[in-house]
Amino acid sequence: MVPGVMLTELDLRKVAAAGAFDDLRRDTMAAMSHYSRVLKVVIDAPPDLHDQELAFWQGALGQELPEIYSAEYHGAFLRGTDLMLLMQRLESGAPRVHLDIHTDDLDAEVARLERLGAERVQKVQTWWVMRDPAGLPFCVLPMSPGSLDDENARRWQ
Repeated sequence: MVPGVMLTELDLRKVAAAGAFDDLRRDTMAAMSHYSRVLKVVIDAPPDLHDQELAFWQGALGQELPEIYSAEYHGAFLRGTDLMLLMQRLESGAPRVHLDIHTDDLDAEVARLERLGAERVQKVQTWWVMRDPAGLPFCVLPMSPGSLDDENARRWQ
């Protein structure tokens, strides 16, 4: 800007129409939006029930749920879907089922869910364990930038 020269609203509209703010608009939109989706249904089982639960669900689904990540987890994508079933061996506690929400912006997604009434319970490695308004647990996990898009997830502004 030139000192002492004021741009009018009309001048700013002309500059914007010429595309001068396009990069700024794209950067702002990228910073304001993020993607998330439910990727996994997780069956949590204590050690004494884990193997029985694993055998049951493999039989019920007609597919193997191989060990993934570590001996604590067994899972696979369900045939014909982009949804994964994961068996998790708990250290203690009662059997339960929870959902895993995956996102490309962990902080934004956790904040969005808190605005809806969820509460943070505990940060575990790179993800958050949360509770919904009824007190049911779920997890919010980060995904690599670019792995979620309009085809496989919901975009939030």
